[in-house]
Amino acid sequence: MRILFLGDVVGKPGRQAIRSQLPRLIHREQLALVVANCENVASGAGVDPRGAQELLDAGVDVLTSGNHVWRRKEVIEFIDSERRLLRPANFPPSVPGRAWTVSETADGTGVAVINLIGRVFMDAVDCPFRTVEALLPEVRARARVIVVDMHGEATSEKAAMGWFLDGKVSAVLGSHTHVQTADERVLPNGTAYVTDAGMCGPTDSVIGVRKELALQRFLTHMPVKFEVASGPVVVQGVIVDIDPASGRAERIRRLQQSGEG
Repeated sequence: MRILFLGDVVGKPGRQAIRSQLPRLIHREQLALVVANCENVASGAGVDPRGAQELLDAGVDVLTSGNHVWRRKEVIEFIDSERRLLRPANFPPSVPGRAWTVSETADGTGVAVINLIGRVFMDAVDCPFRTVEALLPEVRARARVIVVDMHGEATSEKAAMGWFLDGKVSAVLGSHTHVQTADERVLPNGTAYVTDAGMCGPTDSVIGVRKELALQRFLTHMPVKFEVASGPVVVQGVIVDIDPASGRAERIRRLQQSGEG
């Protein structure tokens, strides 16, 4: 079984790149399932129903999110009705939406996707380690193949989650920083890991934002309204090969390609 995890999709350029590239990627790589982090899909910050639906229509099977998920109030009703859109599991239990879901591949194999968020350099939330530990018995009863999106700022926290879940899930795949890391590997007990899958968005930018606006913010420390950059677009993520019988990962490799054409 081959699964594609796409890094944070940034605004309209990211959505267009997914729409353009994903159908041929699915065919070329014989993908069984596609997961994408969509927390920046609405003008670079937040999730709106239209942007999420555009990704689902393009071929994404499950959408994960993160700290920006509530930026758009219209997502609140949508996330309660759309089972394919997740919010982090360690948010307070009273918030809308689902923390995990099971999606069936074409051959009927169930794949569970869990969304987590880190606490280091992020807003205060519940412990992601204890949260996922408590969830796993219920998730394992539904699926052997389990993919975790660990949405976090700190490399150390994401690496720790990889080791914590090694042998317990199929993959721990980092998101949030928009910078693809080169540390992909299969850990000793069969869990694929990468610190950050990168982003699907404009390359001539500061993590997707117009570079002149980001520079203005850094140079003046004054409030600046960020806007999504234009120009060339990259599609980044990781492709993971998993044994569906055991749930163990066999291989992980980075994807980085032009989002044009």
